[in-house]
Amino acid sequence: MNTVPPSLAGRICLVAGASRGLGRGIAAALGAAGATVVVTGRSSEAGPRTDQRPETFEDAAREVEAAGGKGHPYRCDHTRERDVDGLVSWCLRRFGRLDCVVDAVWGGNEGYDGERYPDGSGYGTPFWRRPAARLGESFESGVYAQLLLARAVAPAMVQMRSGLIVTVGFDTGSGYLGDVFYDLAKAAMNRLTFAMAAELAPFGVTALGLSPGHVLTERVRDAGLASETTETPLYAGRAVAALAADRQVARHAGQVLRVADLARLYGFTDRDGSQPGRFTITDEQGGGDVAQG
Repeated sequence: MNTVPPSLAGRICLVAGASRGLGRGIAAALGAAGATVVVTGRSSEAGPRTDQRPETFEDAAREVEAAGGKGHPYRCDHTRERDVDGLVSWCLRRFGRLDCVVDAVWGGNEGYDGERYPDGSGYGTPFWRRPAARLGESFESGVYAQLLLARAVAPAMVQMRSGLIVTVGFDTGSGYLGDVFYDLAKAAMNRLTFAMAAELAPFGVTALGLSPGHVLTERVRDAGLASETTETPLYAGRAVAALAADRQVARHAGQVLRVADLARLYGFTDRDGSQPGRFTITDEQGGGDVAQG
């Protein structure tokens, strides 16, 4: 196994949605590889926090520093076009470029307590018993946020004729994900990634999707579901670091890549030295927090 992280010294990375969960783990892994990492989120030490959770993007930036990188916190609501455009403009003024952008934004689980959403429905409740408004929330915090960030960073990457855009989602190719809104949102995000890859490839820019397993996020832990998880956020983070260091990453363009498959391809492990295998959602699993949060 390759226990030494790839070198990303001098690389400028942006991880959107890094206050907690997968985004935070990815930011830390990029920091461990020596990258400069801009971490964004809405939960701040100086302001409101989503779902009254304690984690903040400032904490995540400090974790990047502790891991060996350079962390820069930035507050951003990724469903607001002005916020996203301002974030990217700030990054380009400060650093001159963006080499790797990771979109780990996902607000489709806000208010979920491990059993129910605020509207009273649970993960997997039949679509005819679900309030339709949750679909809009899932799309806004998923595919719409993904599009806003990608269209903001694409012009600079196209001009440089290089860059990597990674969208964190979940592979829908193996079948239904068990919840109509979760499935629709993730499928749309994957399709947008495919479309972005097709349009960016002629300019030397790679877009791809990343599909983790059932991740031990803070929200999952607090919901008492830790025993059901397969991996930590660092596993996905090491996958992103390996992709960012790969000079031939363009061969993955448009694909939704399983973290488990990348671990075997690049030789990295999870925090405990293991290589968890592929994870597939079953009818007994779910909870709406498999991939992010």
